[in-house]
Amino acid sequence: MPSKTLMVAAFDFGTTYSGYAFSFRDDQTKIQTNHNWYASGGSSLLVSLKTSTSVLLNPKGEFHSFGFDAENKYASLAIDDEHKGWRLFRRFKMVLHINEHLTKHITVEDFCGKQMEAFPLFVMSIKYLREHLLEEVTRQTRGINETDILYVLTVPAIWDDNAKRFMRDAAVAAKIDPKRLKLALEPECASIWCETLDKDVKGALTTAGSRYMVVDLGGGTADISVHERKSDGTLKEIHKASGGPWGGIFVDKNYMKMLDQLYGKEALIDLRKTEMSDYFDITREFELKKRTFGTDEPEKFVIRLSVSLLDIANKHSEKSLEERIAALDIQKNAITPRGKDKLKIDETLVQSWFKGPIDLLIQHINSLLSGQKRKRMHTVILVGGFSESPYVQQRLRKELHGARVIIPADAGLAVLKGAVMFGHNPSIVSSRIMKYTYGTEVLRSFDENKHQAEQKIWMQGKWKVDNCFDVFVRVNEEVRVDQQVTRECTPNSEISLTHIYRTTKQNPEYTTDPGCELLGTVQLENSTDIPFREQVIETTFMFGDTELRIKMKNTTTGKRAFMTFRCFQ
Repeated sequence: MPSKTLMVAAFDFGTTYSGYAFSFRDDQTKIQTNHNWYASGGSSLLVSLKTSTSVLLNPKGEFHSFGFDAENKYASLAIDDEHKGWRLFRRFKMVLHINEHLTKHITVEDFCGKQMEAFPLFVMSIKYLREHLLEEVTRQTRGINETDILYVLTVPAIWDDNAKRFMRDAAVAAKIDPKRLKLALEPECASIWCETLDKDVKGALTTAGSRYMVVDLGGGTADISVHERKSDGTLKEIHKASGGPWGGIFVDKNYMKMLDQLYGKEALIDLRKTEMSDYFDITREFELKKRTFGTDEPEKFVIRLSVSLLDIANKHSEKSLEERIAALDIQKNAITPRGKDKLKIDETLVQSWFKGPIDLLIQHINSLLSGQKRKRMHTVILVGGFSESPYVQQRLRKELHGARVIIPADAGLAVLKGAVMFGHNPSIVSSRIMKYTYGTEVLRSFDENKHQAEQKIWMQGKWKVDNCFDVFVRVNEEVRVDQQVTRECTPNSEISLTHIYRTTKQNPEYTTDPGCELLGTVQLENSTDIPFREQVIETTFMFGDTELRIKMKNTTTGKRAFMTFRCFQ
């Protein structure tokens, strides 16, 4: 961290909601968030310390607004049928998780199903959050320049290197100085924040040797890390990050699927086109109900819809709502209309919307708890927006065998606030577990005891074998945050080109083996004025940080080069 940093600002760019927080160096624990984001949800008010992850573009393709403002503007335009050419994008972050072969040109759909490259949307979103933050800081204090700020951008620990690089490049394109930008892993941030809470929580986390699991349940994913507290107070990761697409948006999808069955897909499409504000009210109303489900009596789960939805549905079908309900494969009286704009829904049916993602989450956590890392680990910290659901809390407390489940206050802000603290003290995490085996592609001397005859090639007067995997670090290996591995070689041409590979295998032999993936390349220019045999090249892997860094250096000329990820070549 630059020595003159006076403030740390963190951005939590989420699947459903995004926000920021900050604190000053002289009062690090006084973490501030924005309190001015809110949106209507039917008859209620959705108050949030984060805003919707939505971007609105004008007909020229230029950025117009972000968050609830973007959704509200788009809805108001639609009322007067003036939204033609405007484009609204929502919940596009999941594209970075579901794409195995991520590139900078990956596309997402807007509200009407039209494609656009995702990268500019990430840039616009981060730029908006940054500018909003700077305006808030300017209102509060004087004497802070933008160059005094260290920015922290949170990312899921289960993301791979390409997705992290995508986010870093988007932040840099949003005018954030790369020298003052650090990525933070979301479960680690949550763990750091929990240290500041009440004595009961703090006691379970801060004792030397204590082990615990952090489950970050967001809108899109469940992100899980296992930590151990070392005697010097730092955190040690003892199991590689894991998780899956088990976030709150999958409950939303199940709810919307039911509405499709009740009112018809055509009616929902028409509602989005003609009564867009009503459509957003429906989704926000459900968000409010989802956050409280599990606390009310079963008969009190009544969802408010819009009168216009039923009117539109009746235009598309001659069947009444009662007839459409009767046609569903559900128990009798599971859904009961209350007038034209409300539905009373049985508790069991609501639970079924949660069942898929929560079942997978519980199964995964229990498998981690029953493994070798289970020793001395009896605590599960539950954070993230989806973790605030009382139903989710009840399920996990009931079905996680022998584990104590802790849900800190403001669990939805734990990652964001912890990211600020991480920015002030990145050394709080001392080691991490490698998710992959990393190495380079090299030539090796042919050995008839190891290699097949058909593998040998004649090069430089000797029999060689190409496509060999030279391992620098192995999967599940513990590495310090400052750990480096360096290998030396002599160049044989003007350009040294090193290919970087990764795999989940412990002992890969060749880069052509199944599961081996080209991650990127490093290209270094050598001197033609000095004999190649007199030049030395160092290839260094820098492990343990939140991002993998690889550099090559010609120690004779002093020239350096860093890895270019394949997805951005």
